[in-house]
Amino acid sequence: MADHIPLRPVPRSTQRRAAYYTSLPTAQRHNRYQLEDESSHLDEMPLMMSEEGFENDESDYHTLPRARVSQRKRGLEWFICGGWKFLCASCCDWLINICRRKRELKARTVWLGCPEKCEEKYPRNAIKNQKYNIFTFIPGVLYEQFKFFLNLYFLVVSCSQFVPALKIGYLYTYWAPLGFVLAVTMVREAVDEFRRYQRDKEMNSQLYSKLTIRGKVQVKSSDIQVGDLIIVEKNQRIPSDMVFLRTSEKTGSCFIRTDQLDGETDWKLKVAVSCTQRLSALGDLFSISAYVYAQKPQLDIHSFEGTFTREDSDPVVHESLSIENTLWASTVVASGTVIGVVIYTGKETRSVMNTSNPKNKVGLLDLELNQLTKALFLALVALSIVMVTLQGFVGPWYRNLFRFLLLFSYIIPISLRVNLDMGKAAYGWMIMKDDNIPGTVVRTSTIPEELGRLVYLLTDKTGTLTQNEMIFKRLHLGTVSYGTDTMDEIQNHIINSYSQMHSQASGNSTSSTPSRKVQSSAPKVRKTVSSRIHEAVKAIALCHNVTPVYESRAGVTGETEYAEVDQDFSDENRTYQASSPDEVALVQWTESVGLTLVNRDLISMQLKTPGGQILTYYILQIFPFTSESKRMGIIVRDESTGEITFYMKGADVAMSTIVQYNDWLEEECGNMAREGLRTLVVAKKSLTEEQYQDFENRYNQAKLSIHDRALKVAAAVESLEREMELLCLTGVEDQLQADVRPTLEMLRNAGIKIWMLTGDKLETATCIAKSSHLVSRTQDIHIFRPVISRGEAHLELNAFRRKHDCALVISGDSLEVCLKYYEHEFVELACQCPAVVCCRCSPTQKAHIVKLLQHHTGKRTCAIGDGGNDVSMIQAADCGIGIEGKEGKQASLAADFSITQFKHIGRLLMVHGRNSYKRSAALGQFVMHRGLIISTMQAVFSSVFYFASVPLYQGFLMVGYATIYTMFPVFSLVLDQDVKPEMALLYPELYKDLTKGRSLSFKTFFIWVLISIYQGGILMYGALLLFESEFVHVVAISFTALILTELLMVALTIRTWHWLMVVAEFFSLGCYVASLAFLNEYFGIGRVSFGAFLDVAFITTVTFLWKVSAITVVSCLPLYILKYLKRKFSPPSYSKLTL
Repeated sequence: MADHIPLRPVPRSTQRRAAYYTSLPTAQRHNRYQLEDESSHLDEMPLMMSEEGFENDESDYHTLPRARVSQRKRGLEWFICGGWKFLCASCCDWLINICRRKRELKARTVWLGCPEKCEEKYPRNAIKNQKYNIFTFIPGVLYEQFKFFLNLYFLVVSCSQFVPALKIGYLYTYWAPLGFVLAVTMVREAVDEFRRYQRDKEMNSQLYSKLTIRGKVQVKSSDIQVGDLIIVEKNQRIPSDMVFLRTSEKTGSCFIRTDQLDGETDWKLKVAVSCTQRLSALGDLFSISAYVYAQKPQLDIHSFEGTFTREDSDPVVHESLSIENTLWASTVVASGTVIGVVIYTGKETRSVMNTSNPKNKVGLLDLELNQLTKALFLALVALSIVMVTLQGFVGPWYRNLFRFLLLFSYIIPISLRVNLDMGKAAYGWMIMKDDNIPGTVVRTSTIPEELGRLVYLLTDKTGTLTQNEMIFKRLHLGTVSYGTDTMDEIQNHIINSYSQMHSQASGNSTSSTPSRKVQSSAPKVRKTVSSRIHEAVKAIALCHNVTPVYESRAGVTGETEYAEVDQDFSDENRTYQASSPDEVALVQWTESVGLTLVNRDLISMQLKTPGGQILTYYILQIFPFTSESKRMGIIVRDESTGEITFYMKGADVAMSTIVQYNDWLEEECGNMAREGLRTLVVAKKSLTEEQYQDFENRYNQAKLSIHDRALKVAAAVESLEREMELLCLTGVEDQLQADVRPTLEMLRNAGIKIWMLTGDKLETATCIAKSSHLVSRTQDIHIFRPVISRGEAHLELNAFRRKHDCALVISGDSLEVCLKYYEHEFVELACQCPAVVCCRCSPTQKAHIVKLLQHHTGKRTCAIGDGGNDVSMIQAADCGIGIEGKEGKQASLAADFSITQFKHIGRLLMVHGRNSYKRSAALGQFVMHRGLIISTMQAVFSSVFYFASVPLYQGFLMVGYATIYTMFPVFSLVLDQDVKPEMALLYPELYKDLTKGRSLSFKTFFIWVLISIYQGGILMYGALLLFESEFVHVVAISFTALILTELLMVALTIRTWHWLMVVAEFFSLGCYVASLAFLNEYFGIGRVSFGAFLDVAFITTVTFLWKVSAITVVSCLPLYILKYLKRKFSPPSYSKLTL
């Protein structure tokens, strides 16, 4: 893949490198690098490290990879080219840190219901998304405006007009455009800020019930404190991070929705602290002396460590707290009513810590124009110095220099900002009015051009690429496979199987002991297809963490629910909830074939057979799914037979070594994966009472151990995971969003590299990458093995380096290790992949990956997501797109652009991105051309008048030239398009040219400068040559030719005519002709000096008309000829498609 990346060291450092590695202890060397032979890893070890790196000792080894990136030259060149900005920013940060020191995060002891016992002051539980307050609004907005060179320059120029010696023309010619730009910006920012304030106020004013000694009181969300006991009702948002104490649910557990926190729409099961759940009444929480010890606030939303202690009991009760005992802020209670004690508030909650502050986004086109205006300023200064030099530095030359700077100030046009801002507003309006992408909203109107410059697209998976709706597609038993069209056969087998069992049970009065013997001896004989299907479906119906939930109906109490078993269990309002949609899909499928999960609590579950019989199974142990084990298991006891069975299901990589030998599993898993199905291997093992008791003792001892608890628990479980009977292989499909495949293919053809960042499991992410064609069928996938140390990361990176043209799949933990030691190297390798999938990513990691790409590649990034967990990524990207979907509107509200479906991104980028960038580039350069041409004429005019700093055009003419006379035709360029929308979508390859930035570059800018100099010189010298006898009319003559030239140049620039463009051309021409009659006092040369006024009769003569026409033709005709020749002999790529 990246053979050109020099991973091997230069020969001079070989000895140093060898010395370093041989200095390591022998055991350490062999442990870290035992995966390859000695000669191999000695050659491969130095991974893009500088020579200086090998001269450092081991203590410096950890900081080496960043050394090359971070070392920069410090000198005058660095200071001038941006170092001063860095120094200013550093000083400001230092002052801010001094004024507002960050409080150190600490672990805490929280007493139940006693906020006053808190030893420290914790932050307010207020949500604040505002960028400014009442004092910082005006300074903040002004700073954001005047940090641009263009605006700062015009502020200085405008202020100079208050000095009488420097005054040229009228004040309004300078202050009116600048004031208009600032007023529009301030109004827009004020509206956005007020909306943010309203949203924050709405969230902070939500009322919650707070439990006190005197009973319940209502309290605002922003007034909640650490230590408060808060009651949260069903479907209510949890206001702060809490430890779960009690619930109204009899099971002592509840479900919460976490879609706004981690992006997953599945409900999560949370368990109340058993000590407080057992209390007889709610008020008893104040009669006990108890506290919670909580770790310091962390970023990780998937882990928590703490303890619950009750002091007034004998002995003292200590209960370990984990993630299942927590209720994080921004999640929603899905079942029952919960009571929790607040442990973190405000900025210390998990959701806020994982959300980055929004930044003011500036488009790449704006930055490029800013660079061009700096170049124009240098040209302005140079031209002014030349004029003063030609004067001979006579008199107060420095004053003349400043007057020349003001005379030529139109080289940098203030109307550039006005036109571009109005253009951006027009592009936003066009996007929102596009019927092909209904519901699209432009929330940040300043960066529509970014849509046409994107190189990296970082997308969420759940709800963005997929609908998060699982459908059971395939059941494979080894010798026979069932698809969606043959599910009725399975249903018949299940009906027959359970009807036979029921008839045998009713006709046979034998005890349960013989029946157990028959069951246990069953595996010894070859099973029929019917019995194998029966075992497989039963295993799928039992091995899960799904809970059936029933909508509560009026008049039905908790007692009658259990009394009227059949009635309630057949309720059509039954829904299933689980921590994974795969689980729900499997249980829904077993229901469709006749075996229905009707009830579940912490100790048992009940299944209903096709005949209506209820089967009860007691849950003895549950082993939940983890990203390390990649499997989940459950041990159940059949109430009717007393048989104990251990069921397990998991990924094929984890289960292949656990099940008995077979010759079909690996092949069928590969077949299903190629179809984009998510596979699960299901197995079982029958246990005797003695075997189970032995396991239970060892398992409980492992759970009580203090040291290496996780390892001992895993070892105990693994003792059961041997020679399990393989039952079946299941295939579940995660339905993709509409037209995801063609959209991703279009983006790939457009040269956009797509990275999928998801919090989901590795296997799931890989399946979706294949099924969505994010990774094409012909491409290999390199799954980055889990790494926890520098050595492992090094070996894995070297293994990855050897791969060519393959997609990368990496987990968040491994990514963290690679970035810690080999940030630059990893990003360089990953950027050459056609696609990258990062799974198990936290919200902060997603944002970090975006910033890494921006920093290392310098390319424009786009992030798209639909959940609260995507907000940080969306805000960090150069262009953030939110999808309004099942996961709420949080991502949509935080994004720069909001769409309703993923497929709309194709048109948004290919059509609107292209048009916005091309139009703004043309508009910006034309406005600069408009300023350059009039400045060239001013230079020629001053040269003729012995380098006098006298303005050629005064007052209204200068304002009119930039507004009423040329504004409408120039602004009509926002309606221009080089390619029809259908063509842009049909040939997405055209998008690649946009990312190269050829529409606006120093090359195109220099061409426009030459055009301006040529036309300005022709117009002025032509006026002087042809009108020597009527020299007093030179202003009217040159200005008329100038206006005609500008109108013709607009026509020359336009590629696709729109009727409004034609109207704008004739309207502007009509306005100019009318003004000749009404504003004739402006058309004299320096009215004070010469006292000449326009002769209306003169401009109506044929002589005037043909001479003006001749000058205009000479200034424009060569450009038309050059344009024709260029299109004929070197046509642009898009023009070849329109022939």
